[in-house]
Amino acid sequence: MKQHNEVVGLSREWAHTREPLPEPMTARLYNGMKSIDLPGKSSGLSQQIAKEQFVIFMSNLLKGNADEKISIIMRMISKTGGPLKGKQIQEFTEDLITSVVHVLSYRKELKGWSLENTRDSSSGVKALASELLSELKLPDGTKPVGSQLLETNFDQSVIEDWVYRVPQISVFLSVVIRQGLQVLHSLPDQTNDILNLVPHCKGIKGRGVVSLFDIPAIIYINSHLPAEMQHKWQLLFSSRLHGESFSQLCAHIVNKGPCLVIIRDLDGFLFGGFASHSWEVKPQFQGDNRCFLFSVFPTLAVYTYTGYNDHYMYLNHGQQTMPNGLGMGGQHGYFGLWIDSDYGKGHSKAKPRCTTYNSPQLSAKEDFTLDAMEVWAVGDAPESAGRKGKKSILDVDPQAQALLEMAGKSRQSEGLREPMEEDEAVYHVFPKCRWIRSGQCYIKPNTIKLNPATLSQGTAAKPGVQPPGSKGQIKALPAPG
Repeated sequence: MKQHNEVVGLSREWAHTREPLPEPMTARLYNGMKSIDLPGKSSGLSQQIAKEQFVIFMSNLLKGNADEKISIIMRMISKTGGPLKGKQIQEFTEDLITSVVHVLSYRKELKGWSLENTRDSSSGVKALASELLSELKLPDGTKPVGSQLLETNFDQSVIEDWVYRVPQISVFLSVVIRQGLQVLHSLPDQTNDILNLVPHCKGIKGRGVVSLFDIPAIIYINSHLPAEMQHKWQLLFSSRLHGESFSQLCAHIVNKGPCLVIIRDLDGFLFGGFASHSWEVKPQFQGDNRCFLFSVFPTLAVYTYTGYNDHYMYLNHGQQTMPNGLGMGGQHGYFGLWIDSDYGKGHSKAKPRCTTYNSPQLSAKEDFTLDAMEVWAVGDAPESAGRKGKKSILDVDPQAQALLEMAGKSRQSEGLREPMEEDEAVYHVFPKCRWIRSGQCYIKPNTIKLNPATLSQGTAAKPGVQPPGSKGQIKALPAPG
């Protein structure tokens, strides 16, 4: 039997956390571990963590009951424990969110997102912390706000209730421990909340896009999506890539499955909505009660269905008797979110609130000018939106394009065909006419020197690479009929 406790030296064993975890969170973890009293033993003035303290800390925080978990969180917020001021809880929450973003970036677990291809996360950290803190509720049911919240004292029962009702706190702590300390991170007991914390990002690699979303907003909004849609986001439309055109917007989002729309107005406000169904161009409302509106900046919040009406989502174009544009919530002429078919104009009307989603005015001004817009498909694409039979918008109506060219009208969209990401590029073979499709380019050999045995449907290859089994030059040709 050992004569002394195995110890974890602060200077030695905690050195490995300095890069994956910011220093304030390392200190909070240390305080949480030191707060654990070992029966019959005194920690004295030692700065070292006993092995038993480390194990109990991990067990209580990840697997413990409410009392065990909250007592540690209280000490992570303040070394002295006791009633906590809202400002202390705010600082802890901001440190926690910052640590999650930092450690996921450090461990390369952002799944295609990065701090470079998203908007700056610093304001997003504060916005998410404020949103989570808005759920702090006193025993009488009141929710302090603003400066009042920061100066209010909250006891342990209030913190326990808050952690129970705000699942992100426990999830974020688990991520910090598993990824920051590199313990338990490979166990199969991770919940979907952790596995789908950040969705896989598709469609922006190598395109120079900086998303309107920041990492904290992605995490928070993704948590409000239906569980089966949380694993992947695919960029469908970006005004920066595809131009400021309502026709282009419709061409890229119709029949592509559920998606998120995010808008930035000229005043810098960021807001949008989740469409639970594929967009269809028609003069009726569509969607279901899973739809919601949201804001990203200057506040982060999600506004869900009220039950008042079924005006979830609306998309119409080219009609004289009905509004033409994209809308969510409210009613014709008074939408919670509206993008006019005269691209660039929009409104967010809510006096005092949107009837469908109980959202406030999302834009800085009721009638706003659109500065930028993105649409992201979420979850797996519906079969109708798959590669089979998929055509570029440039190829939808070749007769019309020919007439335009005869009239001297240039094809403004030429050259805007979507590049495919490397992991999505495949060659498709059309045996009867010996056509090959590479990405979204249709090609066929100049000479009939193909080895059918090595060239088959679905053979993986990168765009622009000569297909296996082919010899001689390959040239691009129009799509086969």
